[in-house]
Amino acid sequence: MAVAEDKAVIRLLTEKIERLSVAMEKMRLAEYVHLLEHPWRLMYINLIAGIARGVGIAIGFTILGAVLVYVLRNLVAANLPGIGRFIAEVVRMVELHLY
Repeated sequence: MAVAEDKAVIRLLTEKIERLSVAMEKMRLAEYVHLLEHPWRLMYINLIAGIARGVGIAIGFTILGAVLVYVLRNLVAANLPGIGRFIAEVVRMVELHLY
């Protein structure tokens, strides 16, 4: 009986080790440890990621600003009472800074 119980325990441990191994492969733990062992590569990757984020933010803000100016121009053209002069002044200030 003890031999059968030992085999069952060994089989159970083997299955758990295999599941743990698969989970570690999914986490890409070895690649992360390799990256931590090479700090210059980590800094290079973070630098490239930061530059890409910065460029993305700049492009996104430019597009958003252009759309906002376009909408404000159309509101001024609609000649809405009350806010028309205010929007016209904002658009005028933006246009002065563009040229």
